[in-house]
Amino acid sequence: MLELMILGFLTKGPLHGYELRKKMHELYGFARDISDGSLYPAITRLTKAGLVERHVEKGKAAQRHTLELTGEGRKDLQSRLRNASGSDVTDLGRFMVILAFLSELPDVAEQHQVLRRRLEFLEAPAGFFYEDGRPLRKAEITDTYRKGMITIGRAASRAEIGWIKEILAS
Repeated sequence: MLELMILGFLTKGPLHGYELRKKMHELYGFARDISDGSLYPAITRLTKAGLVERHVEKGKAAQRHTLELTGEGRKDLQSRLRNASGSDVTDLGRFMVILAFLSELPDVAEQHQVLRRRLEFLEAPAGFFYEDGRPLRKAEITDTYRKGMITIGRAASRAEIGWIKEILAS
């Protein structure tokens, strides 16, 4: 997800490392802290792969590094979005990152394919709590907070399913 966010944010134009990290934290920081120890190696991997270019500028106190998306980087981002599956569509935090940049796929049909994969996941029967390998129904759960988890999960799923179906119908 770090690499996808880097590529995604750079579609709007070059960014300094600090600006990029701030944007990434605003988008994904609620779900996971973005440390320098994970961000800068990701930038290095993308640079070595030719997906991002790093330019050094003179700053007031120190040099500033500006990152810019290459043509290959744009193609790679689109491929990552187009092929989003597995935990990219089943994990809510990861899916939110996919959604943040899904409009970078120029083909609406390809955007809709990604949404259909998420919809398929959301509509599949699932449970939070099991007994002897069998999912427990809400009525079988006595713990107030576990019932709350199910109530919240169902409400969020219904809202998301409705939104996705609306987008697919438009």
